[in-house]
Amino acid sequence: MELFNFIELDITTSIILILVGFVGGMVSGFIGSGGAFVLTPAMMTLGAPGMVAVATNICHKFPKALVGAVKRNKYGQVDVKLGLVLGLFAEAGVLFGKHVMTDIKHAFGAVGTDLYVSVMFIITLAIVGTFVFKDYRKLKNMSDEEQDNVGLTKLAKWVQSVRIPGTMIYSHAAKSELSVLFLVPIGFATGFLASAIAVGGFVGVPAMIYILGVPAIMASATELVIAFVMGLGGTIFYGLEGAVDIRMAMLILFGSLFGIQIGAIGTTYVKDYQVKFTMAVIMLTVLFSRFFYIPGYLGKMGMMEPLAADTQQILKWIGDGVLFLALFLGAYTVIAALLKGMKEHKARQAVSARNTMSD
Repeated sequence: MELFNFIELDITTSIILILVGFVGGMVSGFIGSGGAFVLTPAMMTLGAPGMVAVATNICHKFPKALVGAVKRNKYGQVDVKLGLVLGLFAEAGVLFGKHVMTDIKHAFGAVGTDLYVSVMFIITLAIVGTFVFKDYRKLKNMSDEEQDNVGLTKLAKWVQSVRIPGTMIYSHAAKSELSVLFLVPIGFATGFLASAIAVGGFVGVPAMIYILGVPAIMASATELVIAFVMGLGGTIFYGLEGAVDIRMAMLILFGSLFGIQIGAIGTTYVKDYQVKFTMAVIMLTVLFSRFFYIPGYLGKMGMMEPLAADTQQILKWIGDGVLFLALFLGAYTVIAALLKGMKEHKARQAVSARNTMSD
């Protein structure tokens, strides 16, 4: 087994990792994706190879996901049974994806995993981020009553109508029986993506919403259960390859355990479209940050003419700057949504109190 060269951790780098973990935790608690789509690029920016960043992210996320799932379960937002079943199939996807990653590592070295993770990020974020943003705009233009009455997609209605004897389980989140046969591809795809970029929620959350008919708030909370199961198994799989940097995992976890509390509380004050807005903003911002690293990776692998050192440095600065912007936007959108929701909640309580006194 070829060992990885882990990055050197000084005081500055450690503080950065804690802060990044805090922001990632807020995002995780708010949208249920694990927040890894800001954490993985951040670790790569600090010098960690792609495979190490993914493996370390998977390691840190399962205890954090457990905390978030327990917190949101208190608010009645988690479908534990659905999460565990999807998590079981996700483990198969994680194992398969780990083999893909290690094959790339053996064939092209650490820079090959950097390129693979970056390309997977760009493709996934472009597809999912655009879709979620369109859905956000659609819901944003609806009244509160219209949003509350938004029905299931045609696909979700069909999935819930299918009855295959011996495969049915009841989901209280979807308020319907679902065939396990529909859960197999969703779980596997979630696990595979998690093994590639440590973000299975990009598949799991939208799939639960648009295919299974689960409300967005409950889908994001149930994804935390899946993330716990995937994270536990993924840590073992990648740990056997020597790719988990436990130092970075603990620093990120330290910050994220505080952030996830804020994110989870925020979900009780916001509407579904606000969760989707947060998802879309961060996804599309991180997407652009990864573009600026691709030429450098291609040059190192001999797939294109190597760039001048100054050019590579400039592109890296731009990529780092866009990633910093994504972290700022993530923190801002979660906190702004939380404060706005709390203000509106207090206003409604005040009006209700006045009405009660007048009666």
